[in-house]
Amino acid sequence: MRSYLAALGSGLVFGAGLALSDMTNPAKVQNFLDLLGTWDPSLALVMGGALAVSALGYRIARRRSSPLLAPRFSIPTRRELDLELLAGAALFGVGWGIGGLCPGPALAGLLQGVAGVYIFVAAMLGGIALHRWVYAPLRRAEPGA
Repeated sequence: MRSYLAALGSGLVFGAGLALSDMTNPAKVQNFLDLLGTWDPSLALVMGGALAVSALGYRIARRRSSPLLAPRFSIPTRRELDLELLAGAALFGVGWGIGGLCPGPALAGLLQGVAGVYIFVAAMLGGIALHRWVYAPLRRAEPGA
């Protein structure tokens, strides 16, 4: 139960930070990507802050034998790039640029009552369902998977 409360608290703080920094506004992201037009560097500052906090978290985790609310750490170990990873990253980036949203800000933006955010979240949930019901079973059926 404590881990669920910690996750809820972390999510609320993350969502509040996204809302306070206006990162739930799709135009903010699109202006960041418009280098030759109405460029807005504030997203780079938010990303830099997130990178600093993440780096500090990994540094602290390396010094601990186990996390506070789980039996072990779940730190990715895979280092190779493959077509699925690159295609997924490209698809994410194109969608982020076109829509101006990614999952975190979209979920945080649900409370703002903007129709475009609801459409984005519905499409995102549809993509998740499509992956779960179509792509994942096909991957498991492949030899050696």
